[in-house]
Amino acid sequence: MSKYTYAILGAGRQGTAAAYDLAKFGDAQKIFMADIDKNNADQAAKRINQLVGRTVAESVQLDVSDRSALDNLMPGVNVALSAVPYFFNLEITKACLAAGSSLCDMGGHTGVVREQLAMDAEAKKAGISIVPDCGMGPGLNVTMGTYAKDLLDEPREVHILDGGLPQEPIPPWNYQATFHINGLTNELDGQATFIRKGQVTPVDTLSEPEFIDFPPFGQLEADVTSGGLSTSPWTFESQLQEWTNKTLRYLGHFEWLRAFKELGLFSEEPIVVDDTEIIPRQVYHTLLEPKISAPEIRDVCLIRVIGHGLKEGKETTVTIDLIDYYDEETGFTAMERLTGWHCAIMMGFIARGKVPAGGISMEIAVPAEEFMNAVCERGIKFEVHYA
Repeated sequence: MSKYTYAILGAGRQGTAAAYDLAKFGDAQKIFMADIDKNNADQAAKRINQLVGRTVAESVQLDVSDRSALDNLMPGVNVALSAVPYFFNLEITKACLAAGSSLCDMGGHTGVVREQLAMDAEAKKAGISIVPDCGMGPGLNVTMGTYAKDLLDEPREVHILDGGLPQEPIPPWNYQATFHINGLTNELDGQATFIRKGQVTPVDTLSEPEFIDFPPFGQLEADVTSGGLSTSPWTFESQLQEWTNKTLRYLGHFEWLRAFKELGLFSEEPIVVDDTEIIPRQVYHTLLEPKISAPEIRDVCLIRVIGHGLKEGKETTVTIDLIDYYDEETGFTAMERLTGWHCAIMMGFIARGKVPAGGISMEIAVPAEEFMNAVCERGIKFEVHYA
């Protein structure tokens, strides 16, 4: 029986996919689709209601930077999802604490996530759960990594490879953007955080390339990007010797990006050109975004997790492969499905009281096996192999 009220802050691609999943699987009585652009909110609510065949989604015009607007919306909401840029998430978290509404978000910045988790005592007092940094990566990739770890009696190493790719790559980029370009560049800049030799270790992005055979897509390149593991390196530091994550792309793609990074195009520090101050990243985005955008994207998302350790006293390798494609029936891309649905699954667990109150790291909020069972219920298939 439908009984929960949800709020989606940001009625874009992934937020709409999350709302659709909540309408189907989340026992949703009402879903507020809130966006600064009322037309976006209207279209998202209309699409969800048409897809599920009932009126469950309601559009709301809302500016998430307006605290009073958040305070008006949140009371009565069981669980909210922040599907807006990460720099809004601290204030949204505070609004949820004040209203007694639980929160899940799509993260994007591990430092902000750690500040949210530090509100653990306030969240417990308010009786709510705060589970940041859900999605595909970080999110489902970490859940699958945790699952691989749990399948071994004495896990030692877990290596995660994931990526969203166009089904039909077009040179020279061989890539199409399925989420905001600033988030894409953030992943390519700075440093990733892994576990190496049992210790949390920073690793430069766009370093340590390797080549992976991933049938039926042939050989792909895997490279270091940032943020994909969220807080999990600190969570598992005492449990694993190695915990790594690399992003998968078609061959040649990362060579361009290494050159752009070396040139300084990812920088957000202003420079002066002919007496005009410009920000290199803004110029880079202005030039690149039209090249990797398309009105319709038929994509595929890949996740491979490889775990090493002991099982029943024997040295064992467990490999988990997940492949998900653009859905012709609903029109959701694979990236929307895996990102939005991971958030929605977590929100459903929170609403049903399966997640304890407090600030909870995504990787330990729900047992990984239970989470992967929920993934299966949605028709997303994955294979587990032992060797």
